[in-house]
Amino acid sequence: MEETKLIVLRGPSGSGKSSAARAVRDAQKQKTAIVEQDYLRRIVLKEKDIPNGLNIELIKKTTLFLLDNSYNVIMEGIFDSDRYGEMLKEIIAEHPNNNYFFYFNISLEETIRRHQYKPNKDEFGEKELRRWYKENDLLNFVQEESIAENLSLEQIVERILVATGNKYIGSYFR
Repeated sequence: MEETKLIVLRGPSGSGKSSAARAVRDAQKQKTAIVEQDYLRRIVLKEKDIPNGLNIELIKKTTLFLLDNSYNVIMEGIFDSDRYGEMLKEIIAEHPNNNYFFYFNISLEETIRRHQYKPNKDEFGEKELRRWYKENDLLNFVQEESIAENLSLEQIVERILVATGNKYIGSYFR
């Protein structure tokens, strides 16, 4: 499991984590899986984001299963530090090397603006975004690289690829 890479993309709703996860996976030559918090929580379990929800253990087990079976894993989600921090620590304990954390440092105003362009914009709105938002919700047990809101998707992907030891050759959009 040590040769595999774990890439964690955390941050507010609408910050670009899902788009970045797909683009980083598309740029990989190795087997790479995406573990989406929202998909496992909302689609598979149809569960609200509650303390000690079943999704937390499902995300952990799915991630460790994939890492153990020679997949690089990109975890993406809000992954609020209070609710998901312990799970992330447990994953690191079982996969202590080749872990890369990125925090999408997006302002509340930008989160609300970007939400207007999301396919699920009618499922929740500004009220929920305000309630979920935590400014600068960095983890205190790993080093997270901050992703600023003014970066393009291509710049974000380049930063992630370079930081994780992948060779970045021009635009992966070509």
